[in-house]
Amino acid sequence: MIKSAHLTGSVSRKAGGLFDAVLRLAQSQEKQGMNVKVFGLWDEFSDTDFAAWNPVPVAVFKPSWPKMIGRAPRFLEELYDFEPDISHTHGLWLYPGIAAEKYSRAKKRPYLISPHGMLDPWALKNSRWKKWIAYQMFEREHLHGARCFRALCASEAHSIRGIKLKNDIAIIPNGIDLPTAPVPSAPSWKQNFGFEKKVLLFLGRIHPKKGLVNLLRAWSQVQGAGNREQEWILVIAGWGQGGHEQDLKQLATELGLAYVDARSQLPTPNSHHQPPCSVLFLGPQFNADKAACYHYCDAFVLPSFSEGLPMVVLEAWAHSKPVIMTPECNLPEGFRAGAAIKVETTETGLIVGLNELQRMSDSERIMMGRSGRGLVMDRFTWPRVGQQLQAVQEWILGGGTKPDCIFES
Repeated sequence: MIKSAHLTGSVSRKAGGLFDAVLRLAQSQEKQGMNVKVFGLWDEFSDTDFAAWNPVPVAVFKPSWPKMIGRAPRFLEELYDFEPDISHTHGLWLYPGIAAEKYSRAKKRPYLISPHGMLDPWALKNSRWKKWIAYQMFEREHLHGARCFRALCASEAHSIRGIKLKNDIAIIPNGIDLPTAPVPSAPSWKQNFGFEKKVLLFLGRIHPKKGLVNLLRAWSQVQGAGNREQEWILVIAGWGQGGHEQDLKQLATELGLAYVDARSQLPTPNSHHQPPCSVLFLGPQFNADKAACYHYCDAFVLPSFSEGLPMVVLEAWAHSKPVIMTPECNLPEGFRAGAAIKVETTETGLIVGLNELQRMSDSERIMMGRSGRGLVMDRFTWPRVGQQLQAVQEWILGGGTKPDCIFES
C-alpha cells in the first residue's frame, strides 16, 4: 500500500477550484486503497470546510511569520511523523513546497508537483517580483527537486519545458463528479428575474486574469445591439479578490449597464420603474447554491487569460451546459467535441462569441451541452484520474511500467 501525502496551501473554499481538485483527488486515491493524508494551511474557512474531506485525514496548521508564504514549522514535523512514501505538492510559492523539498532531501523520498497553471506565462508575469524573490529563496529547490510534474494538459507541459525544467512530466487532468442529487430548487435570484430570462453564468474567483473586464465591455456592446437585454442576463458569481468585483461594478456603471448585487437587493418580478437589469453580481456560491447556478443557467462563460485546467468548465459540462471559453482555458477537446464556442480574450473576440451563442436556437444549445457532458463522462471522471495518478506513483516508486500519460517532448 502506497502512503501518499497531499500538500496544499489551503484546505478550504478559499482555494477556489483548487479546493475541489485536491479534495476529490485525495478521496479517489483513498477509495482505491491508498493510505492518504492531506496537509494544509489554516484560513478563516478551514473549520467550516473540514468535514468535506471525510474520510481522508487532514492536518491543518496556522501560519506564523512570514505569513506571506504560510510558514508553519509543525507542518514539516507532522509530515515526518506520517512518513509518506511519496508526497504531492499542489501549487507553488508557499511553505508546503518548502516542506516537500526538505522532507524529500532528508528521507530520500520522491515528490510530485502539480503547478495548477502557476507556471504558465501569464501567471508568471503576474506579481512577478514577488515570485522572483520566492524563487530565489526556496522555489528553485522545490521545482528542480521534483521527481515528476503533473501537468493538467499538454499546454501546461510545454510551459514547464519552456522554463527549462527537465523533470519528468505526467499529463493528468482534473476530474469531475457527475451530478446525482435531485434537481435543486430554483434560487431566489432566478425567481425574481423570471424564468423566461436566459442566464449566461460566470462562476469562479473574481480576479483580473479571468477576463471579466473585456467580458463586460463586450456584453455592453451586445446588449446595445437590439432588444437582447430582455432575453439574457449575465450572472457573475464568485469570490472577489483584491477589490476586483468593485472595479467591475464601477465599469458596469461607466458602460451604462444596469446591475444588481444580490447580496443587497433583488428586483421584484413586476418592477417596471427601474431600467432592465442585464448584470447580476451574485456573490460566492457553494454546495446546493452552486449546483442551482449550474442547473438554472442556459450557458457558461470563462473568458480567462490563463488557466491550468478549469474545474468550473468541467462542472458546467457535467450539468450539460454549453460553454464560451478562450483557448487559454486549456480544454481544446471541448472545441473538437462541439461542446464550446472558442473566443479570443479581446473585447472584439468576446462580442463574436456572445453573438454566436445568442443566435443559436434552444435545441442547438442543448445539443452543445450534451456534447460537453459526454466528454466529461469519457475523459474527466475522478476514478479515471485517480487510476492515472496511481500508475505514475507506482512507476516512480519502482513498482510499475512507464505510464502512457508521461509527456514525451
